[in-house]
Amino acid sequence: MATFISIGYVCVLAALTVLGLHRLHLVLLVLWHRRSAELPEDPRAWPTVTIQLPLYNEATVVARLIDAVAAIDYPAERLEIQVLDDSCDETREIVDERVRWHRGLGVPIEVVRRPERTGFKAGALAYGLERCEGDLIAIFDADFVPNPDFLRRTVPHFEDPQLGLVQGCWGHLNRDANLLTRVQALALDAHFRIEQAARSRTGRFFNFNGTAGIWRREAIDGAGGWAADTITEDLDLSLRAQLIGWRFQFQEDVVAPAELPEDLAAFRAQQRRWTRGSGQTARKLLGHVWRTPGVLFRARVEATFQLLLNLAYPLLLLLVLATVPLVALGSPLLTLQWVLFGLATLSVTLFYVVSQRHRGWSGLAEGLALTPVLFAYGIGLSLSNGLAYVQGLFGGEAAFVRTPKRGAIGAIARRYSVRPELPFALAELGLAAYAFGGLGYGLFLGHPTAAPFLALIGLGFLAVGGRTLFPAAPREMPSAPSELAVELAEALDPETAPQPLLSS
Repeated sequence: MATFISIGYVCVLAALTVLGLHRLHLVLLVLWHRRSAELPEDPRAWPTVTIQLPLYNEATVVARLIDAVAAIDYPAERLEIQVLDDSCDETREIVDERVRWHRGLGVPIEVVRRPERTGFKAGALAYGLERCEGDLIAIFDADFVPNPDFLRRTVPHFEDPQLGLVQGCWGHLNRDANLLTRVQALALDAHFRIEQAARSRTGRFFNFNGTAGIWRREAIDGAGGWAADTITEDLDLSLRAQLIGWRFQFQEDVVAPAELPEDLAAFRAQQRRWTRGSGQTARKLLGHVWRTPGVLFRARVEATFQLLLNLAYPLLLLLVLATVPLVALGSPLLTLQWVLFGLATLSVTLFYVVSQRHRGWSGLAEGLALTPVLFAYGIGLSLSNGLAYVQGLFGGEAAFVRTPKRGAIGAIARRYSVRPELPFALAELGLAAYAFGGLGYGLFLGHPTAAPFLALIGLGFLAVGGRTLFPAAPREMPSAPSELAVELAEALDPETAPQPLLSS
């Protein structure tokens, strides 16, 4: 048994080290390759653009979204806006009121409702696609607030006939709401400003992030359209489109602000969906990545890492479970742990810290300070995310669990909140006790080698499990009219300015 645990332990450490070195490779690619060329000149003729807004029970944020999209600067005769509303609550009334008001101001916007909600978000996007006229399709989720120049800064790139997608960068409306949002902002900045930027600059495959991007309709149709057989329809379609030759481009200077989940239950639900969906997509497409002819080797390798990256969660969980028995055995392998784990940790730390360059020295300092917290959260979520990824790889269908957006405090926001997953919380607290028990036993035996790692494990599981059982009180937000709606109304007719609906 000791030999079996030791062999498995070394294999897990080696796999985690490879994943960490891959992050370091992406950092070096970003530092070596400069950003893409500046914005091309305006096209000879602006193409027709359809903006799709997929919604399902988003009463807290839908007015803000519609107001922002209605303010986008683009020739009205070349634009159509589809509100793909699958809602079954008061969101419908808010949508109808906002759409009616904006249509009265001349905005080309309409509500599209399906007879039945099949296929979740992918089904809504496919349904809208059948009923739109746009050559280009822009998509925004409910928690986004795109800037008025979003289309003006992305559409000109489609003068390249091989370009299938332009992905914008996510910003953060509530980065400083609490520690959890700051950690999420750090992780997302690293994803966009390191992962997506490195892949885009070097011709490697990367994925549409489900929102804040604009597709060439021909690329969607040519790849087979939206599919609902995974819960990460964005990743699925992205790989299928690139495998048939479409090129993608990431524009990190086009930033679309969005709202981050402020409570752990919502964050956990979001991460489980993303993680399980990536496992489903790996099962579906990993073989195609290597069998499709004509694909560059570096693109195949990067797509493989992208599909297997969340394998880090079950590996990390196995590492946690194996460390305590090795401490009890006084195994010399624990020294090897610090060599390999230190190498992986250094790589990942650089990955997160370098992503904060755009925020200056204060951003770099904050990134360095928050990285250990991010490690702890990652360890704490390794049980739920690890099981989700394995289920995605080997399981069947999964429900699309939406991430609730708080927008404004009140009865609506509370009703949308995700219920804490108590079995996971209790199991995580049990793993915290397991780690702290191993820590104490190792110190008692005079084996302190793994003590720092076990302390981080214990704190991570304690934080995630404890915060799930005892969530923080919601942050109060002052009520105010939607500033975007007020500005748009006053620019056209000051007398038509809207009354306050929701928090801005």
